[in-house]
Amino acid sequence: MADREAAIGVIGGSGLYEMDGMSNVQFIEMDTPFGKPSDAIVTGLLSGVPVAFLPRHGRGHRFNPSHIPARANIYALKSLGVQRVISVSAVGSLKEEFAPLDLVIPNQLIDRTRLRESTFYDQGMVAHIGFAEPFCATSSHLVYQSAQEMGITAHPGGTMVVMEGPAFSTKAESFMYRSWGADIIGMTALPEAKLAREAEMCYTTMAWVTDYDCWRQGAETVTVEMVIQNLLKNVATSKDLLQSVLPKLDAPRDCPCGSALKDAIITPKEAVPEEVKHRLAPLVGRYLD
Repeated sequence: MADREAAIGVIGGSGLYEMDGMSNVQFIEMDTPFGKPSDAIVTGLLSGVPVAFLPRHGRGHRFNPSHIPARANIYALKSLGVQRVISVSAVGSLKEEFAPLDLVIPNQLIDRTRLRESTFYDQGMVAHIGFAEPFCATSSHLVYQSAQEMGITAHPGGTMVVMEGPAFSTKAESFMYRSWGADIIGMTALPEAKLAREAEMCYTTMAWVTDYDCWRQGAETVTVEMVIQNLLKNVATSKDLLQSVLPKLDAPRDCPCGSALKDAIITPKEAVPEEVKHRLAPLVGRYLD
């Protein structure tokens, strides 16, 4: 692949199933204690930076939001040495000023999922990570900076509701989320963001607006066709943006993401079963040795 492991991982959402312009490409089939990832992980160089790319839904869009193997995806990326994750996703807008084809770089989340495994630490070991700020501020700022340099209409900050799906919202739900002050709505940032924090990885999202959900009077009700049509218009832009921001992210970290587990593990290490220590070694090995 490259002379050094990929410290940056890209998780592609709907419409983004492969990365153009990568060199030294390898396809890595992996297995994890949490099952197989969504697809083979593609490693290589992009803009001269070692990168690991994973299509969230699998090539051919085989996994719906509820069944994405998020734990396997994050565990696999962590095992390959990834420290920063950039997520690319499609979202609906809950605010007039966040128009279709705009980019939002959210800084807050509201969890409305209910069917997903959302922690690595559910058997034999307990950890309570801090999640007040669910996205890496440093990575998010660099994404916004690159978007500005490229002339992309981008919004720094915003609250994303993450719903279970796969159906879109009812009008009542859409109006409720607006009353909460939420800005955008999607289906995949959770549990990804929580798991990335549990793995001490930086996490940021490029959220591309595809529609106005179903709250806007006179607007066409959201459909898959509308979502894909608008997302595909942004695919080329998102790829260009990734190439622009990767060199900025390819630097040592100085954010708190890299030590998220330092004071989060509640179970004394002598009480953690050896099997659990072995299974979670890529995530917590340095704290349990």
